[in-house]
Amino acid sequence: MNLEMVFGDFPVLESADLVLRKIEEIHLQEVYAIYDNENVFEYCGIIPKHNIQTVSKMIGHFDRDYHKKSRVKWGIFQKNQSNKLVGIIEAMDFNQKVNMVSIGYFLAEDNWGKGIATQSVCILVKFLFEEVNVNRIQAEVMPANEVSKKVLLKNGFMKEGLLRQASLWSGKGVIDLEIYSILKDDYMHNLNYMRFYR
Repeated sequence: MNLEMVFGDFPVLESADLVLRKIEEIHLQEVYAIYDNENVFEYCGIIPKHNIQTVSKMIGHFDRDYHKKSRVKWGIFQKNQSNKLVGIIEAMDFNQKVNMVSIGYFLAEDNWGKGIATQSVCILVKFLFEEVNVNRIQAEVMPANEVSKKVLLKNGFMKEGLLRQASLWSGKGVIDLEIYSILKDDYMHNLNYMRFYR
């Protein structure tokens, strides 16, 4: 795992439509609009924040976590909407012993159902496998979160199983979690398959 690719300079990742880049204080209103919405965190282990000062401090915490090399939070920005922040995607739990990382994501409610989460995960997976050289990417999903499961399946992840009453999530208590993962071999196989059948 080449952590220098992640924690050297803040990585800016992009596709034709989206840019994943650092969230800064100038994005406070957009970040607050996401965290202030109860619906966004229905299936997340995150408690909504209804105080803009609290969200401002959180943006500082994003930076602190990055410099501690524990977690990276990218803002998801739409290129065609004057670089509006539409969501957040993150990579955390960098486990160098088994060369594995976990990811998570959430979008502003106005941007649900537009394929943005699927495309963002695709961009991040490509970066983690091709640039950072991780071997395994995993995501934990509440069993009722059908939309998030579809995002992962579309990106080549597979469901590995259900962890029963195995995790304590803020605001949710002790919950069941489904584990989804993709290995570098899976990713390379899918890439070769797509090239072959183009």
